[in-house]
Amino acid sequence: MTYIADENRYTKMIYNRCGRSGIKLPAISLGLWQNFGHNNTMDNMRSMLHKAFDLGITHFDLANNYGPPYGSAEENFGKIFREDLKQYRDELIISSKAGFDMWPGPYGNWGSKKYLVASLDQSLKRMGLDYVDIFYHHRPDPETPLEETMAALDFIVRQGKALYVGISNYGAEEAEKAVKILKELGTPCLIHQPDYSMFNRWVENGLQQVLEEEGVGMIAFRPLASGLLTDKYLNGIPKDSRAAHNAWIKSSITKENVAKVKLLNEIAKERGQSMAQMALAWVLRKGHVTSVLTGASRVSQIEENVATLNNLQFSEDELTKIETILNS
Repeated sequence: MTYIADENRYTKMIYNRCGRSGIKLPAISLGLWQNFGHNNTMDNMRSMLHKAFDLGITHFDLANNYGPPYGSAEENFGKIFREDLKQYRDELIISSKAGFDMWPGPYGNWGSKKYLVASLDQSLKRMGLDYVDIFYHHRPDPETPLEETMAALDFIVRQGKALYVGISNYGAEEAEKAVKILKELGTPCLIHQPDYSMFNRWVENGLQQVLEEEGVGMIAFRPLASGLLTDKYLNGIPKDSRAAHNAWIKSSITKENVAKVKLLNEIAKERGQSMAQMALAWVLRKGHVTSVLTGASRVSQIEENVATLNNLQFSEDELTKIETILNS
């Protein structure tokens, strides 16, 4: 059957101005990092993208190495886009990135102009797109001059292969330098994508201030701390969970952290929210964050995440209790 988007989709979402640009992003965006590779079925991926757009999620976030394996998320997204979403192209914000290991040899990683330009060309081919809306440098490169990396982003925009550019995983000082270089080149930095959650608040130590002063938006990835800030691990690690097969995620599920989540979950219940919904609302609470980048493995998770928007307000008492738990 031909996919027809819900005609009421734009009544279900909040859209926030991205920095001082002309772009608004949905408060909830969908990341295709873990669940759009060959480890999923095409029917499930299709259903998730349909539901996301029906709920007003206009922003789909990818990267060259999303999968598994590398490149497969872009390939799968491209197939579904061609078959179902192409007629809605002008209603979508599609982003991709490059900066991590992608192919063998000295030109398949980090931040050289050679790598960034080639990677985006490959990404566009995989997705069947003429351009992406946002192209990010995925992480700082300690060896390539920042001027070269930013000049590559500027070049890509002037080629017409990206409308906007952004950076990800940059610290405050690096971000400030990158933003100023891009401004001088005439291609402003639209957005920064950092890791930010209740359990990872590094952006509050300078980065948020830099972005606000420079008029750059922020989209938070891992706002649920890879599932720790949900009810998934309150009673142990399920055998079918990501943590059961991922040592890095498992290492964060300590007795101390789970104890904190149990206390936070009680506050969430009092608010009429799930733990995940409260964690997303907390990241969005002050208006510093343009959008939260959420992952999903099934449709119901997307519906739950979007329902977060029904309650984004916190009382001073709630915030005090949350701070006390997080700092305990």
